[in-house]
Amino acid sequence: MANLSKLSRALISVSNKAGLVDFARGVSAAGLEILSTGGTAKALAEAGVPVREVSDFTGAPEVLDGRVKTLHPRVHGGILGRPTEKHRKEMQQAGFVPIDLVVVNLYPFRETVARGAPFEEVIENIDIGGPAMIRSAAKNHERVAVVVDPGDYAKVLAEIQGAGEVSADTRYALARKAFAHTAAYDGAIASHLGRLATPEAPLADFPETLHLSASLARALRYGENPHQKAAFYALDSGLGAGGPSLAKAEVLQGKELSYNNILDLDAAMRLCAEFALPAAAIIKHNNPCGAAVASEGVGEAYRRARETDPVSAFGGIVAVNRQVDAALAREMSETFLECVIAPSYAPEALQTLATKKNLRLLAYDFSADAAGALEYRSVAGGLLVQTRDTTTSSAAAAKVVSKRAPTPEELADLDFAWRVCKHVKSNAIVFAAGGRTVGVGAGQMSRVDSVRIAVSKARASLKGTVVASDAFFPFRDGVDESAKAGAVAVIQPGGSVRDDEAIAAADEHGMALVLTGERHFRH
Repeated sequence: MANLSKLSRALISVSNKAGLVDFARGVSAAGLEILSTGGTAKALAEAGVPVREVSDFTGAPEVLDGRVKTLHPRVHGGILGRPTEKHRKEMQQAGFVPIDLVVVNLYPFRETVARGAPFEEVIENIDIGGPAMIRSAAKNHERVAVVVDPGDYAKVLAEIQGAGEVSADTRYALARKAFAHTAAYDGAIASHLGRLATPEAPLADFPETLHLSASLARALRYGENPHQKAAFYALDSGLGAGGPSLAKAEVLQGKELSYNNILDLDAAMRLCAEFALPAAAIIKHNNPCGAAVASEGVGEAYRRARETDPVSAFGGIVAVNRQVDAALAREMSETFLECVIAPSYAPEALQTLATKKNLRLLAYDFSADAAGALEYRSVAGGLLVQTRDTTTSSAAAAKVVSKRAPTPEELADLDFAWRVCKHVKSNAIVFAAGGRTVGVGAGQMSRVDSVRIAVSKARASLKGTVVASDAFFPFRDGVDESAKAGAVAVIQPGGSVRDDEAIAAADEHGMALVLTGERHFRH
């Protein structure tokens, strides 16, 4: 009669062979018979690990170019048998023996797609037997341990070696991970094929059905407000998972990150990533209250950014695109800040900032290209999906439509202002000079009101500044107000039926005006 209580047999068939040999050697030494297939069996045999081919175990050879090898009653009966008297008798009558440990990870479908393989190869990398075994083992976690992640080898092996079994708690945790693994795998297949109207068709931008896989990165204390519950999930792979990810940031110190912290950190790092020069951005309520670049270093960029609006900088979120050194850390410690994110921190900087116990410090290089990545936004009953706004045309490529062309200095400031403006909530207006923001107007229903707010927020003179608008000026009043405040050059997308009026206003005031043909709404 089949003994369903003692560990006797493991089935190991993996695509990812990291850590395989050491794990299998330990399993074998613990007294388990190892069943395997194809490349896995060959790798184990070559390493001297005793292994039995599944075809020998089932009495049925692999057929159809290996498409059928583990889809057999002896395999699934051995996995699915429960530790009950009824199942013991049925297994004995059928000649089934128990399989107690299933170690399977799947054909590299996503990797095959990512390298642009032809359709036929993509289809051949859709695993059939693997998901079936994983699901069988996960369903029967009452008795069977299923391992889909090489990162779990050490824990599972330690339990087998120590207690002679895998604990119930571990089996359940492994089953949960296994079902998530197969769900993400099937989702990737459905999403990819959903972008192909026919096997020969080019990939569509979006699939007919969207399947997202995301893992809980951390539970949050609350959402935007204390009465709302919230959590942060990290996209695992597939559509939208490219580019920088805050889930990869290392939290070095401080209180737990909040929902609003994460939103503002995302805004800060996206703005800072616009610049190759040392740059700093200070974010408050998802809008920059200050941003600057400085060839002298990131410390100078931070000082210039803070000077834009030091009142709003209080309690802000800061991103810098260079290491935080001791001097910058001392300056940061003079202002109450919620979070700082930077590629790294000098040891002396960490010592200084450690005195601010509640300050959250995150280390992360957010300069990675996010081209092609998607972003998602929930609305009632659905999701809005779009590609990230990762492209920014340079001011140098913009069309000069005024009588006066911008000077090289003005052009540099126009480029800076244009890049910052992209990260300000619409309607967005940014006054800038010398590589730093001077006044920011955000989120108004009327564009001219955003101009007036930017002017009112400015602490320094706006004489000689440039101004950027994220969308066209629908009337000349925005240009007039900017000139009245002292601006000498304007950058905007253009495209209004009243563009001629805005151009005429710029000419009347002796301003340079350039059109990018590119809008950057941010809602």
